[in-house]
Amino acid sequence: MIQSIFSGLSAYKDSISLMRKLRLWKFFAVPMAISFFTALGIGITAYGLSDNIGHFIAQLWIWEWGAQTVETISAIVGALIIIALGLIAYKHIIMAFSAPFMSPVSEKIEAHFYSGVHQHRDTTNAGQLVRGIKINLRNLAWELLLSIPLLLLSFIPVVGIVSTILLFLIQAYYAGFGNMDYTLERHFPYRESINFVKANRGFAIGNGIVFMLFLLIPVVGIILVLPISVTAASKTTLELLEQQTHE
Repeated sequence: MIQSIFSGLSAYKDSISLMRKLRLWKFFAVPMAISFFTALGIGITAYGLSDNIGHFIAQLWIWEWGAQTVETISAIVGALIIIALGLIAYKHIIMAFSAPFMSPVSEKIEAHFYSGVHQHRDTTNAGQLVRGIKINLRNLAWELLLSIPLLLLSFIPVVGIVSTILLFLIQAYYAGFGNMDYTLERHFPYRESINFVKANRGFAIGNGIVFMLFLLIPVVGIILVLPISVTAASKTTLELLEQQTHE
């Protein structure tokens, strides 16, 4: 698992040069816009709802002493909850609606590395969008199911450290999952793709770790995260498919 995670991480080192060599930037304009405006919407929502959630949490404090402090802390906690849930939703929104633009990118990378054995699926943009929505709704449901308990535990001292790390790794896994599926879409149907990623979850986590870290870079990270991470994931996934073919 650890070796697989590092392999997923190392795939990023050639991403920008590969994007430049294959002239892939033109495919990323719409996904970049989707990423930016989705992040902006989540930020506005977090700002607007944090006080409401904070006030709701503060009402659980029934004593008068310390009420103002609790109100302030609750507003901060409310904002953190909204941002955490927003990041989860953000990944799946941009991945689902960017599918028609990312699949051709993955296909060009495959044609570059495996000339003569290039495989493609005869799918339309609408079909790729439907597949992207289906995969990401499934992943969103599972991620929320796993993340909400960990998010609540993260506010408990000591226990919170472990739960925060697990929360980050879960988010990384599903980010990598979505990035890998742009390539798997041409090779496997829905269920087989899920099984493939499960069998190679370390690579998905490695790819997703960088994805999540990119989101910490103001503005630039949000805009560039999808092009760079999809390019890295495509290269990794193609190598895994090639290994599977020769086994």
